[in-house]
Amino acid sequence: MYTGIRFTIFKVVILIYQLIIITVRSIKYTCGDKILDLLLACVFGVLVGVFTGMVPGIHVNTVAAFVFSSSVYLMNYFSPEYLAVFLISLSISHSLIDFIPTMFLGVPDEGTALSVLPGHYLMLQGRGKEAIRLVTLGGFGSLMVTVTLLPIFIMLLPGFYSIIKPYIALILTFTAIYMVLRLNKGIYEIFWSSVIFIFSGIIGWASLNSTVSPNVLLLTIFSGFFGVSTLIYSLSQNSYLPYQHENHNLRVDGKIIRGIFAGGIAGTILGFLPGMGPAQGSILAQEMSGGGNMTEGRESFLVAMSGVNVSDALFSLITIYIIGNPRSGVAVFIDKLIQNFDLQILVMFVFVSVTAVSISVFFCISLGDFMIKNIHKLNYNKLSRGIIILMSALVIIFTLKEGSNLFYVIILYITSISLGLIPHYVGVNKSNLMGVLIVPAIVIYTGLV
Repeated sequence: MYTGIRFTIFKVVILIYQLIIITVRSIKYTCGDKILDLLLACVFGVLVGVFTGMVPGIHVNTVAAFVFSSSVYLMNYFSPEYLAVFLISLSISHSLIDFIPTMFLGVPDEGTALSVLPGHYLMLQGRGKEAIRLVTLGGFGSLMVTVTLLPIFIMLLPGFYSIIKPYIALILTFTAIYMVLRLNKGIYEIFWSSVIFIFSGIIGWASLNSTVSPNVLLLTIFSGFFGVSTLIYSLSQNSYLPYQHENHNLRVDGKIIRGIFAGGIAGTILGFLPGMGPAQGSILAQEMSGGGNMTEGRESFLVAMSGVNVSDALFSLITIYIIGNPRSGVAVFIDKLIQNFDLQILVMFVFVSVTAVSISVFFCISLGDFMIKNIHKLNYNKLSRGIIILMSALVIIFTLKEGSNLFYVIILYITSISLGLIPHYVGVNKSNLMGVLIVPAIVIYTGLV
């Protein structure tokens, strides 16, 4: 046993040494004008990611699809590496900045939906600045965890993937059962959680099998489940947005560090395993961060959720090198742009990701603080009503833009809001609504349909 452990450590050391050598060669390879071009592509990608992250309803895959569809024309002026760096930086930046409208405006998507819960709570406590810094710390720290553990992932995950691949459906099923049991204590809570989970799953399956655009469906469902329903409940309770403290009280303790590692590892698993989506990643991060009890682990869970998104954005790209299979829309487009995805390209992309998240940290804190400084001047009830109108208008606008069935989308929107209100009144966790993504995944991987 000792010999096996020593041999494994030796392989890790050798791999790290090889990565250092390849990194030096990559930097040397990209010296001169090319490294300046790639840096500009990174900065430009971050700026576009800030825009897409701040504007509700714009999905990063939409921009990526536009860039890829225009790549034949764009490659007359830019190299494939330039376009790939732009897309990576866009994805990383969007994943971090996306939490700002989620927390301040209640406009979630599938990757940030559960962050509404602890984020909204901290806002109502006047701890908006702390919430922004928790998100920033989680995104940056978790990506560093993923990069640090990358040599181990490259060595171990291919074999692990081949072992568990036939059991994905079983893993998803046990995840669903564990989720309901873990988040609830009594029979009453388990009953209502099961009902909400199953009905949200039915909505997910029926919607994803319709002819409506997936982007419109996700915007409609998650706005109803987590955004509008939360705001309507707040209005019914006469809630108000208190003055946000000028100084934050962020303390990096053991729970926060645990959240950082939870986000990095959960994001890696999310970006690696087939069938694992934001729902499963959220559950895994919630458990690993100690946020299963949402009254005590809000801060660590918010850190972990941010880490899941950012780490997933990177690792879904890394899987191209590890198993030859991209795990996100952006990664698919990059895989088609880069013909020879070798270790040298991988190392370059990792350093681009680190640069992108470092720049994004500045924008996340600056934009978050700007909103905190000005948002308390607004009437919370009027703001909530305005956001409900805005979110409803976005659903209609994107539905018309995509040429989808408006009547179907409106019925789905009203149904999602109604189901999203139930957890507030029966006293169960809104995490159960993530059945909307888990149930369809289980059905697909079990081959029931």
